[in-house]
Amino acid sequence: MATLNSVEHEQVNEVLAEFMAQAGTQSAFGLDSDEYIRSVLNKALGEEKASGLIDRILQNRDSNGIENLKWMDGAAVSELVRNEHPQIIATILVHLEPEHASEILSYFPARTRQDIILRIATLDGVKPLALSELNEVLTKLLSSTSNQSKKKMGGIRSAAEILNFMNEANETLIMEGIKEYDTDIAQKIMDEMFIFDDVINISDTDIQTILREVQSEVLIIALKGATEEIRQKIFSNMSTRAAEMMKEDLETKGPVKLSEVEKQQKEILAVIRRLVDEGQVVRGGKGNDEEKYV
Repeated sequence: MATLNSVEHEQVNEVLAEFMAQAGTQSAFGLDSDEYIRSVLNKALGEEKASGLIDRILQNRDSNGIENLKWMDGAAVSELVRNEHPQIIATILVHLEPEHASEILSYFPARTRQDIILRIATLDGVKPLALSELNEVLTKLLSSTSNQSKKKMGGIRSAAEILNFMNEANETLIMEGIKEYDTDIAQKIMDEMFIFDDVINISDTDIQTILREVQSEVLIIALKGATEEIRQKIFSNMSTRAAEMMKEDLETKGPVKLSEVEKQQKEILAVIRRLVDEGQVVRGGKGNDEEKYV
């Protein structure tokens, strides 16, 4: 949308024949697209949530490096940046989606993973000077060097979100290494992380909202590795018939690899995080209800 220019009538005719009369020799698509995008995103997400996305789309449209990384698999990206300094790698990863960053991290040695996560957790922004260094690594990561303000990237939450997508073994190794280095940072990361067992602390109303967003097959596999307490929590928020069917499916479901269980649990956690960000549900805390809503 941001890079769309004036569209000739012939191009419009190929995809939307019914617009021929209105399009004329040239459509209005792409004219003043910046303002249009700002308007749409602000209305859809609100100004606060939209601002970061708008900056990323409009200010960095000429940046090829980071966009190319987003289309590469984790193994390829890890090979590309393997010989770079951990601080450079950490700065690159905070520009990627947490799930993608987690996949990339999985290809590094344990000590390197710990170092990178620690650097992400202690990163509070990326200055234009740092971005110019990344340009040397990735051709052109970002093109907004004229903007001298520091961009809010990295931090405890970024580190926690990346760890949320890692398998349990790698996650444990990383956290043990960070605890040895700085117990305070390790605790802050753990406080921000949301694991499947934390589902027990979510309110019944919010559980029902979450279940509407989760496919049955995903839920069945996820519950194969869940505690009885969590299973009952889920069943109690389903209709009697749906709960009975789910129990039968669990009983008849054959053995499932632990890695698959973890994958589907993380899929549900991703749904929960999205709903939390959208304000549709409240992530349960470890205290009482009053504490959850402070």
